[in-house]
Amino acid sequence: MAMSDEEMSKLVNGLVKDCESYRGQLSKDRQTATEYYDGVMKDVEAPVGRSQVISRDVRTTIKKVLPSIIRTILGSDKIVEYQPVGPGDEPGAEQSTDYINNIVFPESNGYKAVKDAVNDALKLRNGVIRWWYDKKIVVSVSKHTGLSEDAVVQLVSGDDITVLEQTQTIEMIDTPEGPQPQTMYDVKIRRRKELGRTRLGAVPPEEFLIHPDAIDIDESPITGINKRLRRSDLVALGYDRAMIDDIPAATESNGDKDAEESTRRRYVEAESETSAKAMQEVEYYELYVRIDADDDGIAELRRQVYAGGIKAKYLLEDEECDEVPFADIVSEDRPHEREGTSITDDTKDLQKIKTVLLRQTLDNLYWQNMQQPIVQEGTIENPESVLNPKFGQPIRVSNGTSVADAVGFSTVPFVAQQSFGMLTYLDNEITDRTGISDASSGMAADALQNITAKASAMIEQAGIGQTELMVSTIANGLKKVFKGLLRLTIKHQDKPRVVRLRDEWVEVDPRYWNAEMDATVNTGLGAGTRERDMIVTQVVIALQKELLSAFGPIDNPYVTPDNLYNAISKHVEASGLKSTDMYFSKPNIDEIKAKIAEKAQQPDPEAEKAKADIALQQQKIAADAANDQRKMEIDRELELEKINSNTELKRYQIDQEIALQVRQNTAEMMLGGPRMPAVHIGGQPG
Repeated sequence: MAMSDEEMSKLVNGLVKDCESYRGQLSKDRQTATEYYDGVMKDVEAPVGRSQVISRDVRTTIKKVLPSIIRTILGSDKIVEYQPVGPGDEPGAEQSTDYINNIVFPESNGYKAVKDAVNDALKLRNGVIRWWYDKKIVVSVSKHTGLSEDAVVQLVSGDDITVLEQTQTIEMIDTPEGPQPQTMYDVKIRRRKELGRTRLGAVPPEEFLIHPDAIDIDESPITGINKRLRRSDLVALGYDRAMIDDIPAATESNGDKDAEESTRRRYVEAESETSAKAMQEVEYYELYVRIDADDDGIAELRRQVYAGGIKAKYLLEDEECDEVPFADIVSEDRPHEREGTSITDDTKDLQKIKTVLLRQTLDNLYWQNMQQPIVQEGTIENPESVLNPKFGQPIRVSNGTSVADAVGFSTVPFVAQQSFGMLTYLDNEITDRTGISDASSGMAADALQNITAKASAMIEQAGIGQTELMVSTIANGLKKVFKGLLRLTIKHQDKPRVVRLRDEWVEVDPRYWNAEMDATVNTGLGAGTRERDMIVTQVVIALQKELLSAFGPIDNPYVTPDNLYNAISKHVEASGLKSTDMYFSKPNIDEIKAKIAEKAQQPDPEAEKAKADIALQQQKIAADAANDQRKMEIDRELELEKINSNTELKRYQIDQEIALQVRQNTAEMMLGGPRMPAVHIGGQPG
């Protein structure tokens, strides 16, 4: 048979009492830790008139290591990376990584939540981070003046707007046709909006409830928070006002819880009564209980909200849920225990010893500087000059009294120097216990004095090792936080949202992501100095460049372009710059392949140059051959011309000889002389 609300509330009430008793036991240790951190040591009281100095070793040690831890975890623009756990999760994993890191985490006040929780872990053993979807009704009143009728209509449109006041006036407005009267309105409106967003917050230790038997939050039979809220806050959360008004106000002091809160906030809040019922505070419980409400033999996880007390009539919500939205953050865990070990645990006793030694040392110095006078009674005429001396004031002694006998000073041995060696030993003991020193907290080794550089490096490495273990342990707790933040985003963002990621406006719709994707919190290279981290990344980048040059960017068995970009990102982060995207663009492997293919299709400039040189040489050879051929032809033509010229000359000579012979023969015939023999051309007889 299903469990009734009365039976369930009675069972839950018993579990809550166990949690509150356990919280009371832890509260005393947390109050002491907070007091030591703030420099209040009630367990080491100093006598009146003696040194009241307090050594602040707990605070100093925490402040040395906290910046390194926060820088290592939150110094990157990619704090968390989501990993696909099934086929098809890759696009969602990549987009959710960008969306959670750049949009959701900052909007959820994540930086402060993580920083506060880490501070609690270092100081109080455990920090607790809670994630939730903050959905509340916000009412605001505003007044608007000088509106036109159209502007008023546009302003008051919507069901969430109520007009409280409205006045109208006639004003002359300049128009192209000249001054014209126009009605102007002054409006006072009330706007009622329902706002919702994901939130992260560090839970104050005195508000957190967990069962004493639990060694893990997820396995605890009950986990939750107990705090005081005003009635108006509960109404804003959507609860019925009539029901909230019937809840009794919180009037009684809650013992250890209130004492711890007062110590944490460094003041005691005065009791005050207010007549405004909406501002009255009531006890508020938000509990995650494992209980078999339906009597099926299996305890289900249920979320229950009570206000005013753990009774059925004060039960505001009761529903099954799928996770406990709390995560423990510890800097040093203890096996088989939920509570961790804090820096306060390691240094509290040493701070106590150092405080006592410092007070004794200063008291000894005070005695040296203000020695106790010894005065013989009746020999000093103005005793006030000895008891309360002033510069230049005379001390008058009686006649016949030796000055040396009249006034003297007690001798207090100077032993303060013996404390200096012990104080140095205690400082070294703190370093040995915590691994936190000036070197490991970020100061360069060569800045240390009185020790060799090699010894400084050894101290730095030893401290860095312990600090890196702290970072790793804290990151392991944050893994659950970011998985819870992803689930919240998927559950409550019911429509796409356009946001700016990587300098581009993109539409993000988380409804299609896998809520069970794994999360990895990036912890950089470690918690050492920036110089150390930068040197490491420089070496890695140099090796990557050599391998890329040897094997190319595509199908490289050792290094991909993404590997090189990741190393560059770490180098940028180590240098103190937050966003790598401002200086380098993430490579796209498809674009790289396309450019390589395009380059392969394009002719090789060297080969083209060689071809051009060969063609030019061939052209030169052809031109030379043509010139030679032309020269030969010219020479041949000249020779032929010469031959032809000689032939014509010889023919001319023969013709002249023949003509001469003919003239001679003709002359002889006319004169009747002997006839000359015929001459054969060519010189031979006819």
